[in-house]
Amino acid sequence: MDGLSAVQSRIGEIHARFSLTAVPSSSAQWASAAAAAGLTGTSSATGAGTAVSGSGSAVVQAAQRYLGVPYTWGGTDASTGFDCSGLVQQVYADLGVSLPRTSSQQATTGRAVASLAEAQPGDLVFFDNSSSRAGIDHVGIYVGGGKMIAAPQEGDVVKVQSVGTPSLIRRVLPDAAASAASTTTASGSLAGVPYANLFQQAGARYGVSSALLAAVAKTESGFDSAAVSSTGAQGLMQFMPATARSLGVDPSDPASAIDGAARYLKGLTQQFGSTELALAAYNAGPGTVARYGGIPPYAETQSYVQKVTTAAEAWS
Repeated sequence: MDGLSAVQSRIGEIHARFSLTAVPSSSAQWASAAAAAGLTGTSSATGAGTAVSGSGSAVVQAAQRYLGVPYTWGGTDASTGFDCSGLVQQVYADLGVSLPRTSSQQATTGRAVASLAEAQPGDLVFFDNSSSRAGIDHVGIYVGGGKMIAAPQEGDVVKVQSVGTPSLIRRVLPDAAASAASTTTASGSLAGVPYANLFQQAGARYGVSSALLAAVAKTESGFDSAAVSSTGAQGLMQFMPATARSLGVDPSDPASAIDGAARYLKGLTQQFGSTELALAAYNAGPGTVARYGGIPPYAETQSYVQKVTTAAEAWS
């Protein structure tokens, strides 16, 4: 296989990893990489005695999806590769948090953590690895147990590795103890749910239950903003391209997708008069619900409505 063919093959593998059907293999890859790195348990693994906050766990889970992506200097795209700060920026963007582009800029965000003993999963660990110039030039995402996920160097891939001795540790997220309290205050029963603040904001904006929006995202994509279904539905809220265009939505952008889903569900609820019929229309299409005069006799749609309403009730 020549060099170009090898690169194309690798890119194809990466694209496949980000499809909706590839989520189980991503979990398997995490388990394999974590075991090789000396971690135990799942992607929520922490250092001894450290409890993972919902937000910290979400950061680690978002980062694990990129395990195996090749290092590319200046890279900010999973399809072509990441550098260290490109990876960190993308992981936090997946959770709706905007970070600067470079590691030296990212080292000014959040607040300082005194030592590795006090670090929590999701914290950023920074390094000054260059003897030729002073300043931060590398960053990783702490996962607990003295390990981090990082894009190390040219010729390597995103992987779990030992932290070593960081020059600086910064916490972008709230502290674990404060996080639960603040998330409960900000997002009610959505505490610990990925994108909780975006669901709440969109729900308040359009008069749609934030719990319902979160339940749709969970059922549609498992909160995976990079998901692509076998039928071509895209993103966190699984919009078909035509529907996304009609709503002016970027399905790969969580904020845009959630906003569009809230608008769409509001319109469907007004059109059909109930949440259940709106969900059926979200799944099977408004024309199908209109044609049958109710929830269509499709096992998939009937199961979908039940799953979403059950999840929404649990968060209400």
